[in-house]
Amino acid sequence: MGLRELKKEQTRQHIAATAWELFAARGFDQVSVAEVARAAQVAEATVFNYFPGKEDLFYSRLESFWTRLADAVSARPPGQPVLAAFQAALLADGGLLGALESGDPDALARLRAVNQIVAASPALLAREQQVMSQAASDLAARLAAETGATPDDPRPQVAANALLGVHRALIDYVRRRVLAGDRLASLPADVRTVSAAAFGLLGQGLGDYPPNRPPGRAAG
Repeated sequence: MGLRELKKEQTRQHIAATAWELFAARGFDQVSVAEVARAAQVAEATVFNYFPGKEDLFYSRLESFWTRLADAVSARPPGQPVLAAFQAALLADGGLLGALESGDPDALARLRAVNQIVAASPALLAREQQVMSQAASDLAARLAAETGATPDDPRPQVAANALLGVHRALIDYVRRRVLAGDRLASLPADVRTVSAAAFGLLGQGLGDYPPNRPPGRAAG
């Protein structure tokens, strides 16, 4: 990375970090892009040069994480299944849960702040769904290119949505636990257990799920 590119990346990270501080203090919907620009000491136009919208200020890190997941799938060694590569990449980056487990004194506060900000903002919840849908589409395109699938072959899209579905389920699980204050000290270990069960289910191909209901038991 050249000096110019390095400076641009530093500016981008500075703006994003400033925005996160404001969002954590006041909530996403209560902070304007103009306020982020003033706090970061840059022009408002500069913010939009790096982030097309306010939601991008919040989700830029998550989008980068999903890009790394897709890159890990594309770069997996010959013979490694997509499921194994995705699972390894997802669990390799401990993020805030890893920091919490390692004893970082600030990790729990940051974990609470992130989930509270998202849960309180309809705009962020909607954008989260959009970003995950785009991530699934991008992964499906990579799988289709790798396998030579035709546009009529649904398997790349099914596989991508199933993999991203595990991540979606883990995000929802963590958010519910954090917002409820439910046994947070054990949360990192519990996430690994839930993740293993979810990927185990995908490894079986969903062929036997759900099991047949006992006689007389209604669906739903």
